[in-house]
Amino acid sequence: MTKIKILLSSRPKLLSDVIRDLIERQPDMEVIGEVRDPMQLLIATQNTVADAVIITPLKLNGEPRICRKLLTEHPYLMILTLQADTDAATIYRLKFPPLHFQTLSSRIILNVLRGGSLPAAS
Repeated sequence: MTKIKILLSSRPKLLSDVIRDLIERQPDMEVIGEVRDPMQLLIATQNTVADAVIITPLKLNGEPRICRKLLTEHPYLMILTLQADTDAATIYRLKFPPLHFQTLSSRIILNVLRGGSLPAAS
């Protein structure tokens, strides 16, 4: 069985640990790496075959510039940004508008990573 490969770049460490634990409990997913610095994320995506990247953006209410760069270089990639201080999240994919969510549960995160139907954006 081919596993969904996920690269993490989340802060604070507690959020990263929770996301890592959630993913590692899934038989069809694996965390293939974790980086803290955005520049390291660009290098890590060059050296891996990630299907998805989960990041905590450095700025609120705006697309992190790194998303556009990652999607340009890796058009198949799905990027899930999680706000560290709220339940808000955004999904970025090439050729699709960003989907913003005010509330995102672990069940929805796993469904999105598996390529399932996306919840209605808020």
